[in-house]
Amino acid sequence: MNSLAAAASTGEAVQFWILGTVAVVGALCTILMKRAVHSALSLAGTMIVLAVFYLANGAYFLGVVQVVVYTGAIMMLFLFVVMLVGVTAADSLKETLKGQRWLAAGLGIGFGILLIAGIGNASLKEFNGLGEANAGGNVQGLAALIFTKYVFAFEITGALLITAAVGAMVLTHRERTERPASQREQSQARIREGKQVPPLPAPGVYARHNAVDIPGLLPDGSPSELTVNPTLRSRGQIRDVSGESLAGLKALEQRSTQWLGRETEKPPAAQSPTPAEPKEEAST
Repeated sequence: MNSLAAAASTGEAVQFWILGTVAVVGALCTILMKRAVHSALSLAGTMIVLAVFYLANGAYFLGVVQVVVYTGAIMMLFLFVVMLVGVTAADSLKETLKGQRWLAAGLGIGFGILLIAGIGNASLKEFNGLGEANAGGNVQGLAALIFTKYVFAFEITGALLITAAVGAMVLTHRERTERPASQREQSQARIREGKQVPPLPAPGVYARHNAVDIPGLLPDGSPSELTVNPTLRSRGQIRDVSGESLAGLKALEQRSTQWLGRETEKPPAAQSPTPAEPKEEAST
C-alpha cells in the first residue's frame, strides 16, 4: 500500500509540474502574443490544462464544463470572431480612455496583493478526501455547496458577469449625434477640399483583363493603389502592371503571333497615292 501511495503521489507531482508549466507558458503567451489569434489559441490551451487538473482531482463536472463550455464554445467563438474580423497587430492601439492603462495596472496590483494575502491566511483544518466529498455524486455535492455554503459568493459572481456584459455593450455602442451626410453633401465637400474630385477608377481595368487583383491605370499609365483591396495588397497577391511587365507582355504576344503564323504585313509608312485611288474614292 505504501508503494502504491508513493507511486500515486509521484505521478501526481510529475503531472502537476508538467501541466503547470504548460499552463503558465500558455497564460504568458496569451498576454505577450502580438496576434489576437495566437493569444486566443494560447488561452484555449491553458483552459484545457485546467480541465485536466479538475479531472485529476475528482471534479469531473468542472472538468467537463471547462472543456465543453469554456474551451469548446466560448473560446472557439472568440477565435472565429477574431479570424472573421481580421484583427492584426497593425490595428490602431490608441487609447480611447486616457489613463486606462495606469488604472488597469493599479487594479491588477491591488488584486494580486489581495490574492496573496488571502492565500497566506488560508488554513485547512480538516480534510475529508475525495471519496467522502463525492459520496452522493460529484454534481450533487457541487450543487449543495454552491446553493448553501457559497450561495452569496455565487450570486456576487453572477452579478459581476452580468455587469461586465452590460459594460461591454455600453462601451461598444456609439450613439449618432449628427445627421449622416448625404451623397451630394459628400461630393460637395470633396470638391471644396480638392481631394479626389473625380470618382475612383474601377478595379481590374487593364487591357483585356477584369480582375480584382489587377490595379486600374491612371490617365498617365501608372497603376492606382486605390483600386485594389488592401487585404490583397498586404498578402502580396497583386499582379504587376509596371512598364517592364507591360513590355514583357507585349513581347510575349508578338512571339505568340509569330509562332502561330498570324503575323500580318504592315502597310507602307508613307506612299504617294496612285492615280487609281482618287478614282476609286470618287466612285465610292
